[in-house]
Amino acid sequence: MERYADRLRDAVVVEAGSGEGYGAALLRDAEARAVLALEYDEASVRHAASAYPSVAAARANLAALPVADGSADVLVCLQVVEHLWELRAFLRGCVRVLRPGGVAVVSTPNRPVFSPGLGRGEKPTNPFHVEELDAEQLEERLRTAGFDDVAVLGLHHGERLVRWEDEHGLGLVAAQVAAVMGGADVPDDLAGLVATVTADDFVVGPADGAQDLVAVAVAR
Repeated sequence: MERYADRLRDAVVVEAGSGEGYGAALLRDAEARAVLALEYDEASVRHAASAYPSVAAARANLAALPVADGSADVLVCLQVVEHLWELRAFLRGCVRVLRPGGVAVVSTPNRPVFSPGLGRGEKPTNPFHVEELDAEQLEERLRTAGFDDVAVLGLHHGERLVRWEDEHGLGLVAAQVAAVMGGADVPDDLAGLVATVTADDFVVGPADGAQDLVAVAVAR
């Protein structure tokens, strides 16, 4: 990961599945030359255009990226691929829009940890997910699409979150899902913790046992 740390500086960046736009704005603040935020939801695109004027926001179907060939240095896609019906077409599009040697960063829930007991190809419990992947599957999808030098890492809870989970005997995500699916209000201590979570509460490490997968891949 360290060898890619400076890739954002003066880079043309595409964020695919940018949501309401705050992540794209953070990428712009990290000294990217330009950031194009692509999102399918119209209301989110309008909000991003209004709230983050330093970012170019556009509505797009991610299966057909409206970006010129070889025009981007970096492509970022965070917690999106599990929602896509045409994942392979999207990943091929990512290779197309990146210049040779360009870098893609893709994150997604790690199926064995996020949905324990769920096998490959089985319909996820989360109704908004089309398919959840393990590390081997994510790497295979990226390499088949045309990426080289693929590294799949994992996003783990840091010390503070692990301490809460140990004290309650339940994973943080599992606790939230249990409360919501059970029709109950989220407990005050859980709601209070979630409201204070920052990037400092996570560490990047091996894919095994990670809540989320983070892949870094280089376009051919």
